[in-house]
Amino acid sequence: MAAGGAGNGAGSPRFTLRQLRCFVAVAEAGSVTGAAEALALSPSSVSAAVAQLEQTLGLSLFLRHHARGVTPTRAGERVLQEARELLRRAGALGNLAGELARVPAGPLAIGCLVTLAPVVLPGLLASFLARFPAVEPRFREADQATLLELLGEGRIDLALTYDLGLDDRVGFTALARLPPYALLGETHPLAARTKVPLPELAAHPYVLLDLPLSREYFASLFAAAGVTPRIVARSPHFELVRSLVANGFGWTLANIRAGGDRAGDGRRLLAVELEGVHRATALGLAIPRRFTPSRAAHAFTEHAVELAARSRLPGAAGSGTV
Repeated sequence: MAAGGAGNGAGSPRFTLRQLRCFVAVAEAGSVTGAAEALALSPSSVSAAVAQLEQTLGLSLFLRHHARGVTPTRAGERVLQEARELLRRAGALGNLAGELARVPAGPLAIGCLVTLAPVVLPGLLASFLARFPAVEPRFREADQATLLELLGEGRIDLALTYDLGLDDRVGFTALARLPPYALLGETHPLAARTKVPLPELAAHPYVLLDLPLSREYFASLFAAAGVTPRIVARSPHFELVRSLVANGFGWTLANIRAGGDRAGDGRRLLAVELEGVHRATALGLAIPRRFTPSRAAHAFTEHAVELAARSRLPGAAGSGTV
């Protein structure tokens, strides 16, 4: 599909939406290689598309830094703003065609919290595409603060995440209520217990899942119980936290039911219920209020709600629906 500049005169620049997508992807990734991975294209194809766009526009769009990727030139920054808007409008046109046919179709940009992505997203997305194969999804994993930024900029259509740090600019459809639980290695002194109070756990070494908003949520649980954990290790990677716990470094708190009863190295993990009442998190879909959801985004939300209502939402086994 080709796009022209203002007017239809013979001198109007002509470029393709594919070239614009490659240009925007390189600007966002900071490198041709990163853009190629995001677009599932070869680096040579992405580089050629950007070069063709620069030649068509008669502009240098990037500053090339040896071994440090690329950054947009001043002209490139201006073109980037317009390219994003043009791609958004082109996507809206594609969505309109799908809406007229009453079949969800076209691009769907999904953000997902890093701890949820490997557990919830693949199964949810696979079952969705089995129903709506004309949808073209792309997804991005990020922490909560980054997801909210991407939603505000309109760079993703929705985000699969928790109800943490949200404000009135974001609508939230809750799918499941996830109470906190303790995760212990099989050699932990409390591993044989079916239920344990948080103050008793807090006396033992603790491994923290160190992500923005998540760490504040877990801190609020300790504060409510009037105890301070003995943090011996921390990581933003949930699989590493699980492996540290399985290898006896300490215990941790979690909400999502991830990875079965084995850590990445095969060692056994035990999920133990916390005594008493503790603040749960809600797993759901966040959508920016300032943008009208596409038919694809609306269909994805409805599909997730249906799975949750039938207790078939991946990663939410044993949790309550909201």
